[in-house]
Amino acid sequence: MTFRRSAVLVSCLALAAVPLAAQEPMPGGHHTFALGDGAFLLDGKPFQIRAGEMHYARIPRAYWRDRLRMARAMGLNAVATYVFWNVQEPAPGRFDFSGRADVAAFVRMAEEEGLWVILRPGPYACAEWDFGGFPAWLLRSPAVHVRSRDPRFLRAADEYLDHLGHQLRGLQVTHGGPILMVQVENEYGSYGDDSLYMADVRDGIRHAGFDVPLFTADGPSQMPRGHVAGALPAVNGATDSTIFTSIARFAPHGPFFVPEFYPGWLDHWGEPHQTVGTAGVVRDYEWMLDHSVSVSLYVFHGGTSFGFMSGANYSDHYQPQPTSYDYDAPLDEAGRPTPKYFALRQVIARHLPPGDTLPAVPASNPVIAVPRFSLTESASLLALARKPVRAAHPVAMEDLGQAYGFVLYRTHVPAGQGALTIDTLRDYAVVLLDGRRVGTLDRRLHQHTLTLDVPAGGGRLDILVENDGRINYGPRLPDNRQGILGDVTFAGTPLTGWQMFPLPLTDVSRVLFRAGTTTSAPALYRGTFSVTRLGDTFLDLRGWGKGVVWVNGHNLGRYWHIGPQQTLYLPAPWLHEGTNAVVVLDLDDHAVRALAGLTTPILDSLGIEAAAR
Repeated sequence: MTFRRSAVLVSCLALAAVPLAAQEPMPGGHHTFALGDGAFLLDGKPFQIRAGEMHYARIPRAYWRDRLRMARAMGLNAVATYVFWNVQEPAPGRFDFSGRADVAAFVRMAEEEGLWVILRPGPYACAEWDFGGFPAWLLRSPAVHVRSRDPRFLRAADEYLDHLGHQLRGLQVTHGGPILMVQVENEYGSYGDDSLYMADVRDGIRHAGFDVPLFTADGPSQMPRGHVAGALPAVNGATDSTIFTSIARFAPHGPFFVPEFYPGWLDHWGEPHQTVGTAGVVRDYEWMLDHSVSVSLYVFHGGTSFGFMSGANYSDHYQPQPTSYDYDAPLDEAGRPTPKYFALRQVIARHLPPGDTLPAVPASNPVIAVPRFSLTESASLLALARKPVRAAHPVAMEDLGQAYGFVLYRTHVPAGQGALTIDTLRDYAVVLLDGRRVGTLDRRLHQHTLTLDVPAGGGRLDILVENDGRINYGPRLPDNRQGILGDVTFAGTPLTGWQMFPLPLTDVSRVLFRAGTTTSAPALYRGTFSVTRLGDTFLDLRGWGKGVVWVNGHNLGRYWHIGPQQTLYLPAPWLHEGTNAVVVLDLDDHAVRALAGLTTPILDSLGIEAAAR
């Protein structure tokens, strides 16, 4: 460390040692919030943010208050949340702020529970969420270049921000609400270095009516590329004096804020479940509180990427993420406090202002077991293929007007033996010849070719393609179209004359099921179970292959035998006392056609195929 850096560190540590006010102010009524020397100022007095991240879209709305109360009881004074653009605007110009997408209701509820709010509206979020929160319709031909100054992107992003501002501008601390700060973009320094683009996003947020302090969030080495004038530079992932030296390069007097401190980590399908030791988390968290660093746990509670919303990473290969976003967080996927929760609560209790005490920890929600039951009806997934789109060559999912789910590609293949090759597959394919399953192709494994033996006269080729989650982080973000993107060849000759059948599976209530489970995969299976009391449970998918589960019409998300996740979280608010209907889509021909509900999730069990990788 040079003398200059030592001097900066000493200065920053001195500033960060500003004493906190006695008894922290709670949201509600009139307050002021500002950036001071070495500290945030709430009502003119130093205020240390102890935030925890949770995403309203990952939590059943009926459980929002429960999760917020758990945060308050651990000692947090603020909640941070991403806003996912694709949740709020699922189709161009069609905005949704209802149900689990009602972000304003979530913010008001946080205020009611005594929590301030830190808003992270993007328009890019990452968060292991499909496409980093961008709506898939941006990828329709000609595709918009996201995270750039492409005028089409900026227009769409500004319209989204304006609608969001209409919902939330009155809930800022400057208007008597709980929102203290708003983030500009997210970790842009790990993606690009266009300062004009960042200025455009900042200006769009201001135009939308957000007038509270702004901040950016980047890793220490990415901060020079991600910082923008007019926003506090905050540092992700730093846990020691690096916090001060990183921020002081741009804001010598702070305040010093870590928007993402990681008490856990994310998973990928087919890879071991990730955990982070409690002792190290507690040590680092206490150091930050001792040095008056404001910090947000990423995440305090992860929740679940219900439906088709889990995303993917890409290193040297495609890495889709599972449905569970448990994250080894202090509050588990079902909202239950873990040993990490209680250890952090003890740290916070030692750092409360004089006179403050922690609320009692609420009782956890009931958890129930569901006895094993059979799914006794079935329907072929291919039978849902109606009203094809015809084209000479395969068409991407987005150009079919579809965001998530499956597309069935169908054509005639001539007689002969040879290699069937898909130029660009996104992301998983089941290949059938005359209705008979002949193989699968998996983008994770760089698979794009299999051998076909087509009888005389040729045959009907069906390629069922699943979108396993768009990439949510890194340089491949703009290249995120799904389905089949190039030619399909057989024995070196391109196949033409395609029919495309969109299968978004947004509503499985109209599927015609028949008694019996003899339908060959890919198929849908239906059954029922009864409960006499309501409680959370975890559906045990061991013995099944790969697919999706719906209960009472709610899409619980994807499962995959390769693990590490082997159960799907089923929240009590989505159950009925009495009979409940379950539909399972399975792409594989497995004999097991039964389910049970467990009281404990299985998140760390790799399948045989994954273990052999």
